[in-house]
Amino acid sequence: MYALIERLYPICRSITGPGVVETLEIIRQEIPVEIHRIASGTEIFDWTVPQEWSIRDAYVKDEKGNRVIDFKASNLHVVNYSRPIHATLQLKALRPHLHTDPAHPAWIPYRTSYYKEDWGFCLSQNALEAMSEGSYEVLIDSTLSDGELLWGECFIPGTTTDEIVISTHICHPSLANDNLSGIAVCVELAKLLMATQRRYSVRMLFIPGTIGSIAWLSMNRERLSRIRHGLVAVNLGDPGMLHYKKSRHETAEIDRVVEHVLKAAGQAHSIMAFSPYGYDERQFSSPGINLPFGCLSRTPYGRFAEYHTSGDNLDFVKPEALAHSLKTYGSVLDTLDRNRAFVNLSPMCEPQLGKRGLYDAVGGKSDTKTRQLALLWVLNYSDGKHDLLDIAVKSGLAFDLIADAADLLLGHDLLASAQRD
Repeated sequence: MYALIERLYPICRSITGPGVVETLEIIRQEIPVEIHRIASGTEIFDWTVPQEWSIRDAYVKDEKGNRVIDFKASNLHVVNYSRPIHATLQLKALRPHLHTDPAHPAWIPYRTSYYKEDWGFCLSQNALEAMSEGSYEVLIDSTLSDGELLWGECFIPGTTTDEIVISTHICHPSLANDNLSGIAVCVELAKLLMATQRRYSVRMLFIPGTIGSIAWLSMNRERLSRIRHGLVAVNLGDPGMLHYKKSRHETAEIDRVVEHVLKAAGQAHSIMAFSPYGYDERQFSSPGINLPFGCLSRTPYGRFAEYHTSGDNLDFVKPEALAHSLKTYGSVLDTLDRNRAFVNLSPMCEPQLGKRGLYDAVGGKSDTKTRQLALLWVLNYSDGKHDLLDIAVKSGLAFDLIADAADLLLGHDLLASAQRD
């Protein structure tokens, strides 16, 4: 995962353009990804697909010809989506187009101008203070023209057409945690999912932030009824603890499962209420769509100092954090896949388990008594109203023990699947 981040890090990405194409092609070398396109000017709900942006070079040169701001040194130096310009300006006239982060004077901030035609440069506060009065040559060699917006989908079919959707964004330039960590974890997660047979189909979306999810939802309205659970994967490589932002539903199965997985892991974590601000969960959870979509990240957006600055670099992302994030996502998907409601087919008093060999089936293990207890909990609460996660929470037993007990009871015709709402 870290090696993939290293490979993607130098690319200048935006919501459209060559950087997105290159990024999707690299992802497609790792996992099967279908690339979708939508033309500039297409109406998508209340939005319009913007023109495509590409950039070749940009700089600010002093009177001696030195590049005091150089796009080739860092692609954060240019305000993303800047229109082209070539002019000579006095520093006083140039200053309104220069953006810094005074709180972190050594870092270059990340700024965008997607939906308002403008131009600008980003630089460290230290570099700005070193600029003397005088004239500067300003060049942004960019193009804004009718083109396409792209996104990628990796679809992993399950035994049912019910879907879990995991969305990550691909629109940021050289920012390692906010953008690339989500891509890397999703790529590795897809590899793990493709190696096993599962009940749910899983759809991985690699999309530009905001406009990408709006485009996908607009173009896939007929599929929305199949989506049972959704997660936005972002900020998964920093050393902070895991945070889960609940879906708009707040008590949806995805909310209950993530909270249970985080709690069961026994590590520090945070559960946050839904708010209509953040990443693409706000589009999937908009009132007209209203899908159960949460956001599972490490440190949330805006809560780490390096956020949207050059401080979010390869040193900030930790391989052990990526591994922990991947394990957590895997546990969440495994729990969703095994969580079901059942009906006890022998509900008139406790069925005789010994004569069916069920006690022997769980015997000989260090936790034999616990496994026997799990059988009784599943039988007692399999009334079609409680799912296995409910039973795990009520019993205080590990979810996997409860799910294993249900599998065993199913095999002995003591349970049947219940119709879920």
